[in-house]
Amino acid sequence: VPLQAYGGDLVQARGSLRLSCAASGSGFSIPVMAWYRQSPGKQRELVARITNGENTNYADSVKGRFTISRDNAKTAVYLQMNGLKPEDTAVYYCYAELLSGRLRYGVWGQGTQVTVSS
Repeated sequence: VPLQAYGGDLVQARGSLRLSCAASGSGFSIPVMAWYRQSPGKQRELVARITNGENTNYADSVKGRFTISRDNAKTAVYLQMNGLKPEDTAVYYCYAELLSGRLRYGVWGQGTQVTVSS
């Protein structure tokens, strides 16, 4: 199941960006979608997570600034990022947990670069 993520860009501090990620294909549902990020020399970390019941979780560092949401079809996820800081600079990855019958597995999208200048 391909995951296509896009929306990364170079932006000034205190600016905003909106990341998007969509899954293609059929025969599965997507109980969970999430955004992770990874900076050079650091481990990949969870930024935000959303279930198909619209329950959300956020990293403490982005609470109040970032908002995760899903489309009505539950095949796309968005990350609205406001009040960006230089420390938000990272490659952002989309993640989806898929359910097909009894099979449950995770899929990663390709990263999209977010660079925040001071």
